[in-house]
Amino acid sequence: MKRVARFLIVLLASGALLAWLAATVVTHVSRHWFEEDIVERSGRVGDSARAALLARWAPGQGEALTALLANIVRDERIMGAMACAEDGRALARTPLLPPQVGCAAVAKRRTEARAQAGPPPSSSVWGAVWDLPGGNAYVAMVPLPAAQPGPRPGFLVLVNDLSFIERREAKTHRFLLVAFGLLAFLASVITIVAARLSWRGFRKELLRFIQGESRRKEFLPIIRDVRELVERIAAEREIDGQGGAWSPQRLKQTLVRHFPGEKVIVLANREPYIHQRAKDGGMEIVHPASGLVAAVEPVLRACSGVWVAHGSGSADREAVDAHDRVRVPPGDACYSLRRLWLSAEEEKGYYYGLANEGLWPLCHLAHMRPIFRNGDFAAYKAVNLKFAEAVCKEADADDPVVLVQDYHFALAPRLIRKRLPRATIISFWHIPWPNSERLGICPWRAELLEGLLGSSIVGFQTQLYCNNFLDSVDRYLEARIDREQSAVVQRGQPSLVRPYPISIAWPVEWPNQTAAVEECRRSVLAELGLAEDALLAVGVDRIDYTKGIEERFLAVERLLERFPAYVGRLTFVQLGAPSRSLLEHYRQLDQAIERTANRINARFARARWKPIHLSRTHHEPPTIYRFYRAADLCYVSSLHDGMNLVAKEFVAARDDERGVLVLSQFTGAARELAESLVVNPYDLEEASSALDTALRMPPDEQRDRMRAMRAFLAEFNVYRWAGAMLVDAARLRRKANALGRSSDDLGRIARLDR
Repeated sequence: MKRVARFLIVLLASGALLAWLAATVVTHVSRHWFEEDIVERSGRVGDSARAALLARWAPGQGEALTALLANIVRDERIMGAMACAEDGRALARTPLLPPQVGCAAVAKRRTEARAQAGPPPSSSVWGAVWDLPGGNAYVAMVPLPAAQPGPRPGFLVLVNDLSFIERREAKTHRFLLVAFGLLAFLASVITIVAARLSWRGFRKELLRFIQGESRRKEFLPIIRDVRELVERIAAEREIDGQGGAWSPQRLKQTLVRHFPGEKVIVLANREPYIHQRAKDGGMEIVHPASGLVAAVEPVLRACSGVWVAHGSGSADREAVDAHDRVRVPPGDACYSLRRLWLSAEEEKGYYYGLANEGLWPLCHLAHMRPIFRNGDFAAYKAVNLKFAEAVCKEADADDPVVLVQDYHFALAPRLIRKRLPRATIISFWHIPWPNSERLGICPWRAELLEGLLGSSIVGFQTQLYCNNFLDSVDRYLEARIDREQSAVVQRGQPSLVRPYPISIAWPVEWPNQTAAVEECRRSVLAELGLAEDALLAVGVDRIDYTKGIEERFLAVERLLERFPAYVGRLTFVQLGAPSRSLLEHYRQLDQAIERTANRINARFARARWKPIHLSRTHHEPPTIYRFYRAADLCYVSSLHDGMNLVAKEFVAARDDERGVLVLSQFTGAARELAESLVVNPYDLEEASSALDTALRMPPDEQRDRMRAMRAFLAEFNVYRWAGAMLVDAARLRRKANALGRSSDDLGRIARLDR
């Protein structure tokens, strides 16, 4: 009750204060209106009586003039009137006229007012409030114009009673005080009642929610999300038999326990190791510039098995055995690499054609028109069939675990399923999946969807892409969709659709193969000819229009324009690996990037310094990680990216917990690395401001941000990514075995708790 009383007192006091303020404003405005009304009324009185006054203005007409003034003051608001000659003499006055009001005094006040405000028109009425012993009065002076051309005869003085105004103001004050007081009281009562009812309802719902009894729709998503997370963690423990962080050992134990005797078969276009002929005639091994390889290769190291890929190296044929296999990694062989060979025509249609001129721009919102040719799709089908047959030959059981990677093999899951019906096929789409309207551009959308639905599990980077995929299936195929469980049943085959954000191995091996951070920085600055206090920013990408490299350079240019202090001190190093150079628009992009860098360098270069160093060549991981460790910041400016592992690699490289990550909002990584500086790469003002913020960020803040991101990557590493898919696949296989895979039960398999 004390709180209620205090609340009421505060509200009533507030109402009283508002009433006083309102009354003050109303008084000021109404008094001004009343004074204007008096002046107008005085002018009308003067006009109506002017003829009669001028007729009696002659000498000897004093009594007649006084009688006329007495008629004028019959109005209860006029206290008295006086007729004055132009020289200030009183010609006549009414008996009740206050003695303080005289013709000379009025003329004097008028003269003083003219001196301050400037001369008014000769015919205008002048007036002012006088403080008289009986109260305030408004004295109005009404000039009387001459009946004939000549000097003005004089003026009429009217003294108006203001007591009626004061009475009205008092009534207004009382009304406002009562009205605002009543409103404040009613508002306080309504507020208290509503608060009591709301609090009672909130406590009741909160209690029901805690007890798990809530049925209100707004709480259902919370309950579902928490329940799904708890059940998923419980499922991992149930199937995996252990908790804690995911590691190569835990991943391998999971595979051995639930897929005993089976090896993992990875199908990907890109091979993890490329054998090239060296300049000296020998053979060298190159690591491809591929985020897919960087993510998936540690999984196969942990699980062993076979990697099926296109052999594209100039010395690849020399390195394989009679069955086109080679054991990798070199010096620590733990799995096999099976290479397939493509003719120039097949590679042109399958890889450069449909995959990279059709599907790649279709899935990326980066302003490149997709191109679809019937010949390309024919080659795509033929190559998918060739690789699917190779996968089946590598299987040593009828139920292998197959990991199909990316957009190059959308048809392969269905082809593998036809040959190995009991296989556990996990397809992961590394790039974005477009919405159903955009997918409609593709003439073979149905074939692509049906091919992927040959998988046991179809994985994407984010839930948004899962939703897009389900919408596409709903729009273009005859299939049963369970959106609650995120599953599709088509032709009796259930397929789970799940988000599995891909990551990198933890800990990363490459920082251990490079020097300490201080040594990396010294060597990189010396290599670039920079001073020890120089600022270094880095970008690492394939030369691709989705990576926003030109936008990145323009952001650096805008930074130098806005903050000239960075001129001569900041150097941006772009490590750009050539990509798909046989395609014309990639060659044009490469030239455009070079022109942009040259233009900016020509504009800002000073002596031996230039703002942008563009290195368009392949870089091995140790070199890339050396630049990561030397840089003050890393800028990832992708215009559209499923995940982008460069961002995660930079964080993994900084075991000194220094450096700042500037990250495009259009990457999947931006949803996970929240401690980065997230920007719109198209907005050069925002991007340049973020670069400035990164370069000026205090070491303590850098450490806090980097520590949080590194902790996230340590927990959500690539082994968890692969483990989550294998755990789901194991649950799917267990349910399928329990149900006996009858045609009536296959649909029930899709209804799995996550």
